Amino acid sequence: MARPDINRSGEIEVFVRVVETGSFSAAARELRMTPSAVSKLIARLEMRLGARLVSRSTRKLQLTPEGTAFYDSGLRILADIAAAEREAAAGAAPRGRLRVNTYVPFGVHRLVPLLPQFLDRYPEISVDLVLSDSVIDLMAERADVAIRAGPLGESRLVARKLGQSPVVVVAAPSYIEAHGLPLTPADLDRHNRMGFGFVRHVDGWPFLDAAGNTIMIPITGNTLVSDGEAMRLMTLAGAGISRLARWHVAADIAAGRLVPLLEAFNPGDEEASHAVYVGQGRHLPARVRVFLDFLGESVRLT
Repeated sequence: MARPDINRSGEIEVFVRVVETGSFSAAARELRMTPSAVSKLIARLEMRLGARLVSRSTRKLQLTPEGTAFYDSGLRILADIAAAEREAAAGAAPRGRLRVNTYVPFGVHRLVPLLPQFLDRYPEISVDLVLSDSVIDLMAERADVAIRAGPLGESRLVARKLGQSPVVVVAAPSYIEAHGLPLTPADLDRHNRMGFGFVRHVDGWPFLDAAGNTIMIPITGNTLVSDGEAMRLMTLAGAGISRLARWHVAADIAAGRLVPLLEAFNPGDEEASHAVYVGQGRHLPARVRVFLDFLGESVRLT
């Protein structure tokens, strides 16, 4: 537990000023402190952290690797403190930069079309959007919200469910014309089953057998892709068979660009999507709160 007599934000501010001014004496002048007081404060900080932050072996101040990392983190912490103070002074009005990470299909087909409406509603919020099917560390990437598909692993993150959708096996008419129509799960042994290049929660495709039991068909094919949207495009191009959330390919199915396969053997499993964020034990910034509420009222996956 932190000691109440340690002013951590004050220590960080002094350290940042030392780095940016290039010397203890210059930082002391800006902060209206004595050089000896600045030097002692940095020494106490290093002792508490158990790491050398500044090299004193030369006349020019040099940061150690630990010092560089602490400086980068310190800048972000001071920026967050300033943002929190601005929000509080403005009655917690939604403002500031919102960092969002989302899996690619959701970003392309659901979030991007909705963002203009969100930004019109909250003109003082700016969005920093990253699309990736890789699971990121929110703290390391400084993301406010991540939108993830599939089962959630154990974590301290808070999750808000956005919806769920059945999963469907599909192929393009051109692929079926060239390779034939699989009539049973066993027929997939003669077909190209495309997969993802990252670890999935379930290794294989589930189907029902003649007795109504769930069986797993392994994913074996000549194509691995990085995200669901690339998988959809490869399937549309006739490269092979894929298994995707129905909401993701519903328009393609309706237009005849993709054909659902083996529906009689579909076990009826569904893929959920969640917005996850860091929220336990801390104040949720207004920009994050209104974004989560907006997703809840606007997103439809069924």
